[in-house]
Amino acid sequence: MARKEFKSPQFDEKNGRLRRKRVSPLTIGKIEYVDYKDTDLLNKFLSERSKIKARHNSGNDAQQQKAVARAIKNAREMALMPYKAAVTTQRRERRNENDRSDRASGPPPQPSAPPPGTEGDDFESSSEISSIEENPEIVDSFTASPDIQNEVTLDIDEGEEL
Repeated sequence: MARKEFKSPQFDEKNGRLRRKRVSPLTIGKIEYVDYKDTDLLNKFLSERSKIKARHNSGNDAQQQKAVARAIKNAREMALMPYKAAVTTQRRERRNENDRSDRASGPPPQPSAPPPGTEGDDFESSSEISSIEENPEIVDSFTASPDIQNEVTLDIDEGEEL
């Protein structure tokens, strides 16, 4: 008959050592009720990024973990604790422009043909564009409009109505 191996929860197979089970701060302090206003206690159950620690990290049993999670959620709702902690990380040094890979100097190349799907009624035809190029007065009429607006405001300031 084969011998059964007994696996103890304290035995660590990686190291071959006996490992003590983590004990909850609630058990150590003999705390029966977890109050959402006790933020010092609740911070023991949060990671540095304000995430609720798992049971095996905090040492809580199922009931304690449920009570702690509910208290943390209530404290967050009442704005006593943050939902997300601001973690600052060191920024890397900025690289010089000389360190960049070689790029072609000058502006990016212009496309030789129009993009596909531009043929249709939604866009201006080339005849309209060429008529604008032939008649620069049309373009000048748009640029002259601010002067007309200035004249109108001057007339209004003087008390004349249009």
